[in-house]
Amino acid sequence: MKDIVRKMTRQVRVGHLTIGGGAPVVIQSMLSRPWFDVPGNIAQAKALEAAGCQMVRIALPNAEAAHTLTAVKNAVDMPVVADIHFDYKLALLALEAGADKIRINPGNIGSRQRVAAVAEACQKRGVPIRVGVNSGSLEKDILAKYGASTAEAMVESTQGHLKILEELGFYNTVVALKSPYVKTTLEAYRLASARFDYPLHLGVTEAGTRQFGLVKSAIAIGSLLADGIGDTLRVSLSADPVEEIYAAKTILKAAGLPGYGPAVIACPTCGRTGVDVMGMAEEMERRLAPIEADITVAVMGCAVNGPGEASQADYGMAGGDGKGVIFKKGAVIGSCTEAELMDRLMAVILEDLAL
Repeated sequence: MKDIVRKMTRQVRVGHLTIGGGAPVVIQSMLSRPWFDVPGNIAQAKALEAAGCQMVRIALPNAEAAHTLTAVKNAVDMPVVADIHFDYKLALLALEAGADKIRINPGNIGSRQRVAAVAEACQKRGVPIRVGVNSGSLEKDILAKYGASTAEAMVESTQGHLKILEELGFYNTVVALKSPYVKTTLEAYRLASARFDYPLHLGVTEAGTRQFGLVKSAIAIGSLLADGIGDTLRVSLSADPVEEIYAAKTILKAAGLPGYGPAVIACPTCGRTGVDVMGMAEEMERRLAPIEADITVAVMGCAVNGPGEASQADYGMAGGDGKGVIFKKGAVIGSCTEAELMDRLMAVILEDLAL
């Protein structure tokens, strides 16, 4: 399998993280506790960080919420992003509270002068801005021009706001163009990638429940990643935000990006299957969880065809009728009883990785 060739974008620093320019894709999420629940927001932020979240966003609906932002920032090591709508003064307050990045929706932030005030304050502090354009909040004149929230409309809106920032001498920018619809999302990001060199934050907004939202996000985000598009992402789910982190890591791994650990592939089973493929595949995932190497491990249900069908896997096992084989790159390297398969394969993997 060919490695994904990622588009080279500008690099933007957010706290200790680098976004864009070939840096690893950054996983984000957003706190969902009420702004006034300081202990709840801190606990949720810590849980997200423990799960692998690298950057967290918090909504600032009012001035008092800035205290919560500061409390969260002091409790975790990952950068904290302030999510601002409508009131540009809240962005200025968030900067004073220690925000590492400001997310604004130019469609509702107001006049050029207000955007300029935010850009100037961010420039002084070296804090980047995420221009977050949503299909549901485009400017009235753009909607009138295109008749709907099309991908072209979203990109034109983005271009207009980037132009304002660039005229102000501000280039420390990340761009997001989010829609609830997969097709629009794909079209918008592909157009944006062709037109801009700013790092892109991927996501499907209002994606839905844990299962449906994950499928939508996997189709859209995974397709873009496979195209080499995307520098940071959030899988937006109507679920515990920790689920967003697990989903993001799974999508990145499935898309073939390095740095996300082992991937287990398994046959879907059929009438020839003579072993518990589903149970063995799940057990293999559990055993591989502590390993960081980017390897692919196959669990197959047919000792005759399995090694050939999974020849591109780094390691694999296949069994039936109480017997089994272990293989590397499609070549059988040993045989054993079915009960020994898991232990024998893990021993080979750990020895090869010197673990």
